[in-house]
Amino acid sequence: MLDYSEILLNKAKKTHELTKEEIIQLLETDDKSLFDAADRVRTKYKGDDVHLRGLIEFSNVCKQNCKYCGLRRDNKHLERYRLTPDEVIDFAKKGASYGYKTVVLQSGEDEWFSCERLCEIISEIKKFDLAITLSIGEKTYDEYKAYKDAGADRYLLRIETTDEKLYKLLHPGMDLQNRKVCLKNLQELGFETGSGCLVGLDGQSVESLANDILYFKENDFDMVGVGPFIPNENTPLAGSKGGGFWLALRVMAIIRLLLPDINIPATTAMETLNPQGRIIALQSGANVVMPNITEGDYRRKYEIYPGKICVNDTPIHCRQCISSKIEAIGRKISDNYGFRY
Repeated sequence: MLDYSEILLNKAKKTHELTKEEIIQLLETDDKSLFDAADRVRTKYKGDDVHLRGLIEFSNVCKQNCKYCGLRRDNKHLERYRLTPDEVIDFAKKGASYGYKTVVLQSGEDEWFSCERLCEIISEIKKFDLAITLSIGEKTYDEYKAYKDAGADRYLLRIETTDEKLYKLLHPGMDLQNRKVCLKNLQELGFETGSGCLVGLDGQSVESLANDILYFKENDFDMVGVGPFIPNENTPLAGSKGGGFWLALRVMAIIRLLLPDINIPATTAMETLNPQGRIIALQSGANVVMPNITEGDYRRKYEIYPGKICVNDTPIHCRQCISSKIEAIGRKISDNYGFRY
């Protein structure tokens, strides 16, 4: 006779639908069959390809003051930097030479990088036959449109939590509804749109995580990233317990069951908590990895959370290392741009 968890997993694999109560049930179980089910759904809908996205962290300057983030405006212990536009373009060109088909341009909300500057960077990078993902925060509709017109393909804007009270507590001066409007604008403009959440925030309930998952499902995002919350000692949440690896993995696996054909990254934060974190995630529903192609000491300075992996590695070493790990589990590196459709 099937137990309740097996019944729920069979339902999710067939229908890709679960109620909030059913999601909570799966989040609260330690049954590893959840990860096996997510892996089978990933195989069916996405195949065995793993898409590598080359990550360029081009500025750690940020106007926002999010309480969990090491880049927050009030962190006076962080050595700030910003790459020049030519450096960003050069790193992208090198990324193309390493075999990447996508680069991810990520930064704090740094107003020095005006819309005009960013559009010039995007236009130059498109000459290298690369897909471009932006992860640069909340902007206006017109700014998003300008990025799209310049050649940007994807945009990642994590909601972090859909719990209004928790969001307000963690994001001084920011508004959850505006965040949601930004995501809607991105979808309307034709970006492949990504979101995601942190797992293990103070005051975050399992019910709240279930609501996050249902929000991703309802909005049919093309990408969803899940990361465990890792407290930074130079933030107001320095004394927090933080999130656990396995709960974050369960959230990710359920997202795969409910959104079977989207792209899901094996996040670097998972590997900070578990030495095999990204590989375990790839075997539990993920199909994307974002190796860092930023060069030099900038990797160390982009400290959203402590213990970040690979800060002393070169971009080519990161590419070779993750490629060998992926091939060791019988998967292959994709040779295409990795769009959802």
